[in-house]
Amino acid sequence: MRRWPRYTARLMTDHPDTSKLDRLRFRAWRRGFREADLVLGPFVDSVGPTLDDAELDAFQALLEAEDHQIYAWIIGEAPLPAEYDVALMAKIQAFMRAHVAAAVAEGAG
Repeated sequence: MRRWPRYTARLMTDHPDTSKLDRLRFRAWRRGFREADLVLGPFVDSVGPTLDDAELDAFQALLEAEDHQIYAWIIGEAPLPAEYDVALMAKIQAFMRAHVAAAVAEGAG
């Protein structure tokens, strides 16, 4: 039987020592759709510690949606459903614009 490293196993459980933000960070970086990973992962790393409980709940709900759809909402390619049209999405979209601009300025893309 393969044993997971202690850190990885801890993040994949609802162990009482694991914070909600740690679980969300793990899920944000491992979406399965790289474009979504590259927005949601850095967002939760940078902005996540400043989010309140309601925003963390909204982020958790957003992560339940399909990856391609989330990315389409973030970049404005698809209409944003009312249940996700919250202040958190505006923060993610603003972060995405700034994040991409910074990456392009550094020579990416």
